[in-house]
Amino acid sequence: MRTGRDPLVPGGGTDAAVDATSGSAPRPAVRELTAGDVFTALDTSRRGLSAERARAGLKRYGPNEMPRTRRRPVWRQLAAQFTDLFAVVLVVASGITFLAYWLEEPRDVGTLQLAVAILGVVVLNAAIGFAQEYSAERTAQALEAMVPHASRVLRDGRRLEVSARDLVPGDVVVLEAGDAVPADCRVVEAHELRVNNAPLTGESNPVSRTADPVAAGPPLEARNCVFMGTDVVAGSGRTVVYATGASTEFGRIYRLAAAAPRQKTPLQHQVASMARRVAGAALAIGALMFAVRLPTGESVVTLFVFALGVMVALVPEGLPATLSVSLAIGVRRMARRNALIKQLLAVEALGSTTVVCTDKTGTLTQAEMTVTRVWAGGATHPVTGVGYAPGGEVADAAQVRELLRVAVLCCNARLVPPEGGQHWRVLGDTTEGALLVVAAKAGLDLGAEETAAPRVTEFPFDSDRKLMTTVHKNGVGYQACAKGAPAELLARCAEMEWNGRDGPLTEEHRATVLAASDALAAQGLRVLAVGRRELDGPRPAQDEAESGLTFLGLVGMLDPPRPEVADAVVACRRAGIRIVMVTGDHPLTGEAVARRVGIVRGPDPVVVTGARLDAMDEEALDALLAEPSELLLCRVSPEHKMRVVTAFQRRGEVVAVTGDGANDAPALKHADIGVAMGASGTDVAREAASMVLLDDSFASIATAVRLGRSVYQNIRKFLVYVFSSNIGELGPILAATFAGFPLVPISAVQILAIDLGSDVMPALALGAERPEPDVMERPPRSRSERLFSSAVVGRILFLGGIQALSVCAVFFWHIHSAGVPFDDFTEDDPVYRKAVTLAQGAIVFSQFFISLAVRTDRQSILKVGLLSNPALLAAGGFGVALMAAISYVPLLQDVFGTAALDAADWAVLAGLGTLPLIADELRKWWLRHRSDHRKGARQ
Repeated sequence: MRTGRDPLVPGGGTDAAVDATSGSAPRPAVRELTAGDVFTALDTSRRGLSAERARAGLKRYGPNEMPRTRRRPVWRQLAAQFTDLFAVVLVVASGITFLAYWLEEPRDVGTLQLAVAILGVVVLNAAIGFAQEYSAERTAQALEAMVPHASRVLRDGRRLEVSARDLVPGDVVVLEAGDAVPADCRVVEAHELRVNNAPLTGESNPVSRTADPVAAGPPLEARNCVFMGTDVVAGSGRTVVYATGASTEFGRIYRLAAAAPRQKTPLQHQVASMARRVAGAALAIGALMFAVRLPTGESVVTLFVFALGVMVALVPEGLPATLSVSLAIGVRRMARRNALIKQLLAVEALGSTTVVCTDKTGTLTQAEMTVTRVWAGGATHPVTGVGYAPGGEVADAAQVRELLRVAVLCCNARLVPPEGGQHWRVLGDTTEGALLVVAAKAGLDLGAEETAAPRVTEFPFDSDRKLMTTVHKNGVGYQACAKGAPAELLARCAEMEWNGRDGPLTEEHRATVLAASDALAAQGLRVLAVGRRELDGPRPAQDEAESGLTFLGLVGMLDPPRPEVADAVVACRRAGIRIVMVTGDHPLTGEAVARRVGIVRGPDPVVVTGARLDAMDEEALDALLAEPSELLLCRVSPEHKMRVVTAFQRRGEVVAVTGDGANDAPALKHADIGVAMGASGTDVAREAASMVLLDDSFASIATAVRLGRSVYQNIRKFLVYVFSSNIGELGPILAATFAGFPLVPISAVQILAIDLGSDVMPALALGAERPEPDVMERPPRSRSERLFSSAVVGRILFLGGIQALSVCAVFFWHIHSAGVPFDDFTEDDPVYRKAVTLAQGAIVFSQFFISLAVRTDRQSILKVGLLSNPALLAAGGFGVALMAAISYVPLLQDVFGTAALDAADWAVLAGLGTLPLIADELRKWWLRHRSDHRKGARQ
């Protein structure tokens, strides 16, 4: 994904590039230059750039920021709502109806009413969809900041604070602990400088930086460079900017994420397929009805209006609005559980997730190093409490107080108490922060210890010695305090403290210490050894201060898993979801965390590094992912993550990816559902994701999956409800056509009134149904599973057929009771007007009872409770009230061509309406009885 340009090479060439202007030999990358030569190579000086040079650089290179995501203008967002296939069909239908009105002689106001009503449906659906998407996008825009706001630089030799966006190559930037790195820079001066590269690499260990030249290699491995998006955790230094904006490593990942296409969710594919089929069926049946009635001699315009009525009866006008609002209900429910959904359709995608590729640091863990074990004098002392809050205790603290006193004296970090709504936090190295916290748990007064033993000199940590040593005034003498890698520090020790007494460090003791260190490391702990030495003066040589030490003990720490993650992992496993850890961290660290949270339970998980992934072709990768074994992917890059996600999708999996770093952004965007951390995550990760966890809790994913699955179930419920109604509307029209009745049993305007007035609100209430108890006990549905499965279609035909028979019965019963020949009926005939009113009423009552029936698949509605969804009852009551208004209000009678009904008519309608509910209860009883019979036979 990289271009040929290497930003570590002055002038922007590659490592092997030749200066085209001079024909000179290839110029080395800035990482290979001495600190002094860096200034020359980047055309700057130790005094920094001049103001004039900085302005010229800003004009040449542009601002130090990522390219802004181009958002669609509001008018385009609104216009997009009218490109939905249902909307297009209805707009065309409305246009034809308007044309029919102008061609009619005489003009029928009913045709004009139909045209306006159809257009009104389209506008209403568009308004609802636009409101939901606009609201979600405004929320997402609040997450766009991608670089620090200000930086300290040298300009004309003066130290200034300038906006980070105004940095240019050649600027000298001053960094201190706690600063965010504003651009890619070459270090020219370092004082114990350590940075956290986790946002780019996924590896949580702070890494030291040096001003010395290093050999050529991958940019992120250059130990004399710091990168945009990372943080300084310890020390200070001066750096020279060599890359800004999109040319940085952060920018490379941003471009990788921007190039990744946003994947369509399974529901998008299925709704699009359903819309094409339903629209095609509506047009085909409308054309068929036009052709069937053409020989009757009616005018072409009248037949057009009739065919449009048939088409409108089949098109579920309220479905787009119902779908949007139902998804919005899911969004609100998830928001109450700290999950912000940026795209409505992502709600349902969660419900079909089959694989979760999760990051480790900050997602499964708390990103707060915590000491859990202290080993001293042959005994292990457990430590309680997690995170940076000094709540907890050290077992037998008195036995390790000297060890912890020496450890905290050898620290540069600072523990900051809560303020301004923030939690306890650490300024500086997180490992040192963990030492400060455990010392406080043991009862040490950190400030008092520093006052009693002031520091006089220091030998900073470096990767060769793997030690850090400080010298302190200790009473009348001086004392060296050292901490570092166990093997390195132990090799410099001559004595050992055992049970409060110093004695010779024997080979047996060395073996015991190394075994204890290995045992702690096997538990996934990062282990530090601590030692001290008494000195004669304040300025010893480094070799003197770090030799002849007295070994005090070991400290084991880890980034603790979030306490709720283990239960969430169990819930995901029970739901048939595979969890794969994808991290940039070390394999041993990754496996230890995976075991603690339950991702790994077996003895031999498959652990694959990024290097091994590079050696695999697509077939080998597919074979690896097809294995049912527990899988951990460690030391992986953003490209590796994207490749793994793509491979899973190639196998038909619905993939969710979690992450918090910029390195996670490409995979977050490419996944079916990207889940970013809201509190600790980077802005670029939140921008790329479809969902943001406001509490950074992996457990929120399991909750979101449960809600997502219920959304899909509810969508199926209101599809059965809506399309059974369409059959109830179409059936009488077809019956009248083939029976030779010259008029329609229900007009297109009445159909629109039913679809929007009596159908939409109950459908919305069905969309708000709570998840069924066993929703997380079922396996994920296949990506190929259709919304209109055979069971769904069968139930639509079953309920819709009963409803259609009821409507036909009440309509033709009233027509025949008048004793008037079919050909003598007109649209103004009182008998016909009352018959169409009865037909509309029969549909409304049937739909109310069907809405109760579809709340469950097999369970009786009596067991669920008729009153357990009050919104559904209120919606049904509204539909009946609207029907009464259409029957009795003179103005509405004129619009809809209806007549007043008496008490006996209402009783008949209510009785017919219960038939679908009774029939469906019998169907459910038979299914339960058959299931119980089969279970008994198997036993």
